Amino acid sequence: MKKIGFYLVFIITVSGCGWYTSSDAIKLEPKTFESKLNESRGVQLVDVRTPKEFSQGHIKSAININFFSENFDDSLNILNKDKPVYIYCRSGKRSSKSVSKFKDAGFKTIYELDGGILNWRSEGLKTMNKD
Repeated sequence: MKKIGFYLVFIITVSGCGWYTSSDAIKLEPKTFESKLNESRGVQLVDVRTPKEFSQGHIKSAININFFSENFDDSLNILNKDKPVYIYCRSGKRSSKSVSKFKDAGFKTIYELDGGILNWRSEGLKTMNKD
């Protein structure tokens, strides 16, 4: 019974903090993701949606590297593998799939926006339109 209580408290605590880890990335709820972006300098923020989706609104300072692009893996080389990378997509599916590609490319710290930009917007957080 004690073990069940401990696990229940642990799960509630982790959920309440707004983050949890998958096998290769740290998933962050939108407001926690935004806070981490704001407290970090020179953030590498990558939107893995298509250019059309990106032009319809993206998080400020994001760069677009299309997950469906033939040269997606090569495009990751423009980033600094020693610095944390923050990734997101529309709903979280493509960013989750891209985590292994970032890992394979040598990235050590990967933050993923849980629920993608849809979840970001549902929390009332702002997006930018492509200039």
